[in-house]
Amino acid sequence: MYQARIFITLKATVNDPQGVTVLSSLHRLGFNKAGDVRVGKYLLVNIDETDRAEAESTVTEMCQKLLANPVIEEFRFDLEEIPAPTASK
Repeated sequence: MYQARIFITLKATVNDPQGVTVLSSLHRLGFNKAGDVRVGKYLLVNIDETDRAEAESTVTEMCQKLLANPVIEEFRFDLEEIPAPTASK
């Protein structure tokens, strides 16, 4: 079993009004050294798969078909092998 940590962000060429708002708020709170802020999504998804290549393929397909909008977003992910849950009695 694998756990995917998926990071989805707007492409660099896409305006990020939410990031601009966060940056403005940080500056108002005195965090003047904060630079560009981009807001994105972070997802944890457990994949019931024993083969790493298959798990990678599954996560990529999920991102391309549902989790990310390929027109305006990009994604990356990390996979970590985790123990499968044990059946409780």
